[in-house]
Amino acid sequence: MYSKTLWAKGKAEKVIGEVELVVRIVLSLLLGGLIGLERELGKEPAGLRTHMLVSLGATLFTIMSFSIGGAEPERIAANIVVGIGFLGAGAIFKEQDRVKGLTTAADLWVIAAVGMAIGLGYYFMAIVSTAFVLAILVAKRLFSEGKRRAAIKGRLL
Repeated sequence: MYSKTLWAKGKAEKVIGEVELVVRIVLSLLLGGLIGLERELGKEPAGLRTHMLVSLGATLFTIMSFSIGGAEPERIAANIVVGIGFLGAGAIFKEQDRVKGLTTAADLWVIAAVGMAIGLGYYFMAIVSTAFVLAILVAKRLFSEGKRRAAIKGRLL
């Protein structure tokens, strides 16, 4: 794992072994896939593949930033955030009197951060954050389903 000291110096002093790289890539795909699966099952526009690819891309750019970023790998991290902002903006649209896609944009933004955490070797932070995102998304879905059922029940009475 990269330590905070290595990040502050702006470069990686140790080479990540191939096994460690594979672990980071697989974990990134799994965590992105968990969020993506939840979105896919809810028939949201950005689903399994999108979330897996965003997480993987953020992980790879973060890992590579230490070898291609020169003395300032944080510049690549900042550009990951900007790029995901553009992707998220494309998910937001107005339909009649409602704005849709805000949750999708937000979870894409968070999954990119999860991918960056994995790229830096912060596995625990990435796993816990993914669990919280899943809890938030599932709670939202359960709440929305409860409101829908109450509305249907109200119409039947």
